[in-house]
Amino acid sequence: MPLRIIEEKCTGCGLCVKACPYEGVEVVDKVAHFTERCTVCGACVGACKFEAIVVEVTHAADVDPSGYSGVWVLAEHADGALRKSTLELLGEGRRLADALGVPLGAALVGSAVQAMAQELIAHGADAVHLVDDPTLSAYRTGPYTDVLCGLVNTHKPEIVLVAATPLGRDLAPRAAARLGAGLTADCTGLEINEDRLLVQTRPVFGGNLMAQIVCRTARPQIATVRPNVMKPAPRDDARTGAVHRMEVALDEANVATKILEVIREEGGEQVNLADAQIVVSGGRGLGGPEHFGLIRDLAHALGGAVGASRATVDAGWIPAYHQVGQTGKTVQPKLYVAVGISGAVQHLVGMQSSDTIIAINKDPNAPIFDVATYGVVGDLFEIVPRLIERLRNQA
Repeated sequence: MPLRIIEEKCTGCGLCVKACPYEGVEVVDKVAHFTERCTVCGACVGACKFEAIVVEVTHAADVDPSGYSGVWVLAEHADGALRKSTLELLGEGRRLADALGVPLGAALVGSAVQAMAQELIAHGADAVHLVDDPTLSAYRTGPYTDVLCGLVNTHKPEIVLVAATPLGRDLAPRAAARLGAGLTADCTGLEINEDRLLVQTRPVFGGNLMAQIVCRTARPQIATVRPNVMKPAPRDDARTGAVHRMEVALDEANVATKILEVIREEGGEQVNLADAQIVVSGGRGLGGPEHFGLIRDLAHALGGAVGASRATVDAGWIPAYHQVGQTGKTVQPKLYVAVGISGAVQHLVGMQSSDTIIAINKDPNAPIFDVATYGVVGDLFEIVPRLIERLRNQA
């Protein structure tokens, strides 16, 4: 993504200089010029009010893939700790990097995050590319895009993996568009083919089909990956790696958005299904919303979270944030209990990676039994109350 300055339009106002996080622009004799520190991140383009800086579009066929090497993971974090989805990407990234015979890198962007660098190395990264600045303390699309694009343009990884979280789903397409990269969203499987290309598998048509996508020309190959689909990378404190810190010059005054307050929803049933170790889900077999009390009681007795099938959410029996499946949450708990759920493909995609699956259904031919570790054929209104009573008596 080469940049060009149209000198006839440039007024030397210096807005591009203030916007550049890498000190890659300077004004000489009232005309802007790129310095050797320019990473082609593109931050200056949007900052110029006179349209004096333009992007010269590079066609995918003109990109030399041989100039790109390595697998990167975007390290997402919150409250001073790496997110579980980052550990999952490190495990998958390590496997892909080993298949290609290239190093695994991690892009760590934020404020006061340097302590996480060793954590990334312990979970599989060979190198951590660190950008630490107070302006990056909370996620905002603009500065994070500028910084990430600068890192990618400088080091040129061939593959970049991003978690399909709210942050990742916002940042990845913005960065891909600016980089001219290929992007496949919401992947559930990744492989390297005989041409050393990333084969990205993702559900389509509501989860009824699985598409395999490759990006033959544009680089890097960017994929957002659904959380709780991949296994987290094991920790090895004996691992060593390099930490490359890249200095930036960010100015809060140049960031278009401001975060006034962060409000966290606590209490009630709005638990984070994605992080729950035990999930109890109810389906249409419950017969109506009034019977979700059984699911809540069983979840409480097990110390777990309440999930639901799409059909029950669509029927208005339970709020959408409980939905497990292709259009809901993907979960990977140690224990998943499916009560009155037949097992449509849309639901199975969201829970079949659970360590142990217990299915309770009166239909012995229900598809849920094909993925269940243990299956109980019978009337849920007889089985679940007895199970709750037994658990309470053991408490």
